[in-house]
Amino acid sequence: MDKLKSQLESLLFIAAKPLTIKQLAEWLATKPDKITEACQALAEDYKANERGMQLTHSGDKYQLVSSPDNAEAVQKFIAEETGGELSRPSLEALTIIAYRGPVAKGELDKIRGVNCALILRNLLVRGLIDSQESKGETQYNISLDFLRYLGVAGVEDLPDYVRLHSAEVIDQVLKEQN
Repeated sequence: MDKLKSQLESLLFIAAKPLTIKQLAEWLATKPDKITEACQALAEDYKANERGMQLTHSGDKYQLVSSPDNAEAVQKFIAEETGGELSRPSLEALTIIAYRGPVAKGELDKIRGVNCALILRNLLVRGLIDSQESKGETQYNISLDFLRYLGVAGVEDLPDYVRLHSAEVIDQVLKEQN
């Protein structure tokens, strides 16, 4: 049970959205009732030890969130994170999403060569990207707010969009960078 709880904690930590019991059971190759039992035990662990995170659920969806007791510190951090300039990795991810979107997290990770979960979360919080479910996975695209901020009507109005939207051109540019 401890290994399953550890695996659940890792998946829920990196997920940018709530995950269903069915999804977790499939990813961890176990039965849904084992997932429910492990999630309940994990939630109790967080409560009993007054941790900085807690496990919330709604219906069959679970999500790891920060503890309400730390709301003031979290709000201060988010205000600083969303108020400053974007980091170079965030700008790179945003550019890839703009020119290649919609793009799945796994594809973005592969293109950039690193896990982009925190970058995606930051871009979502800032309202620069949107997410939607497609074919069982989350796809990311630039938001209307981002387009409005740039002063363009659509992605096709971005500089050199037609040429850069091509997967072959992006792959070539990425090879040249390595």
